Amino acid sequence: MATPLGDFLRLAHAGFVLAREGVLSRIDPDLLPPGSEPLFRLARLVERRGPASSAERLGAALSRLGPSYVKLGQFLATRPDVVGPQLAHDLELLQDRMPPFPQAVADATIARNFDRPTGAVYATLSGPLAAASIAQVHQGTVLGADGTTRRVAVKVLRPDVQRRFRVDLSSFYRAARLGERASPEGRRLRLVAVVDTLARSVAMEMDLRLEAAALSELAQNTEAEEDFRVPAVDWDRTGREVLTTEWIDGVKLNDAEGLRAAGHDLPALGRIVMQSFLRHALRDGFFHADMHPGNLFVDPQGRLVAVDCGIMGRLGHKERRFLAEILYGFITRDWLRTAQVHFEAGYVPPHHSVEDFAQAIRAIGEPIHSRPADQISMAKLLTLLFEVTALFDMKTRPELLLLQKTMVVVEGVARNLDPRLDMWKTAEPVVRTWIERNLGPAGRLEEVADGFGALGRSLQTLPELIAQGQRIATQLDAATRDGIALAPETMEAIGRAEGRGNRWMTIALWVIAGLLAGHLLF
Repeated sequence: MATPLGDFLRLAHAGFVLAREGVLSRIDPDLLPPGSEPLFRLARLVERRGPASSAERLGAALSRLGPSYVKLGQFLATRPDVVGPQLAHDLELLQDRMPPFPQAVADATIARNFDRPTGAVYATLSGPLAAASIAQVHQGTVLGADGTTRRVAVKVLRPDVQRRFRVDLSSFYRAARLGERASPEGRRLRLVAVVDTLARSVAMEMDLRLEAAALSELAQNTEAEEDFRVPAVDWDRTGREVLTTEWIDGVKLNDAEGLRAAGHDLPALGRIVMQSFLRHALRDGFFHADMHPGNLFVDPQGRLVAVDCGIMGRLGHKERRFLAEILYGFITRDWLRTAQVHFEAGYVPPHHSVEDFAQAIRAIGEPIHSRPADQISMAKLLTLLFEVTALFDMKTRPELLLLQKTMVVVEGVARNLDPRLDMWKTAEPVVRTWIERNLGPAGRLEEVADGFGALGRSLQTLPELIAQGQRIATQLDAATRDGIALAPETMEAIGRAEGRGNRWMTIALWVIAGLLAGHLLF
């Protein structure tokens, strides 16, 4: 059970481990909350010296702290505004690799999910082939009705992983709340909302039936695409802690030599990666949000195959329109329209000048168009963008965090395949198609039709709403005719709550007094 003392002890332990590996010393000093400088100087005293790179030491620290911290690290790779560009870069290199758990534990999990032993579910099941923070993967075979065998990928959830995440998330929330109370910058960055987003993402990953549903939805959305697909789900062998899909025979996208040997066109694959992601995000509002090379294969037919749909992103129509217009603004260098979209979406407070914001957007966008694609630094671009967001009081938009993270990863994957890839030219046909379809005449007619449909549904429920309002008014009139009386049990409960509040207030005042005395004496 998570308690305030337990949260603080776990955070202190995590701080020591991170300090020991030199992670805290790599945080940009400009991002430190006021008054925390002595604490970070103290962290330098316990730093372990060694030849390992900063990324390796960061990976070692997070692996020691457990799967929750590995996930947090991967998530913070999208937030150079929180941890600084250098540490964010190191986090991008973090591999989600954990020691495998024993085969006997996997067998017990499979038996618990299907009420029969592993041998009755699969004809064969290998040892773990890959182990991550949430689950590990095995290769299995199953018998078909005609007696033939087919290979499958079997994903098994880690034991006790749900309890670990629940306890660690309590600590993350406490640290985020402290950060927001201590610093206006913490409130602007919406640290609690960041942890909210992480918590929702992890909760979805904890039930493998939801990943199976995501695979099924993505397959349905992309069934007409000739260059992209996902593995089929074996629903008969899928449960909350076990996911079974078809085995993918293909070459991993980070195996350049293997791709060339198989006769694949690497620059073409780079364009497929970028355009597939944008098509899914804009057209469907549903996209694979963990598109690192380990999750991408190329099958013998040259199709891109995405696996591991534990982390998926969703965008509403408003966010899709924002994304399309922003990208189109950068492509066409229409900086004023790009700025106006931010204001229309409510992302920039209205007291700022649209023209001033357009000027800031121009400072970000013009370098993209004046340099070759392989000379553009996404890290520097994001750093400038976050400086601009702070200057114009833009709060973090949690619904766009996964999109932002995936765009950076996807561009990196595509550029590894084609170092000369021009992201904007590659994106242009997909974005233009969406703009024409949704913001042109056909899109306007659809909006009008949707509006009439919503009005009709509202009119259907109007009599019921009126009747419900009359019932509520009658009940309020009866309840307040002789005044509002509270039951004795309610009064007693309020008294107990007040007493608890006063005790905690007294304790808090004594703690503050002690801290003030310490500052005066030392």
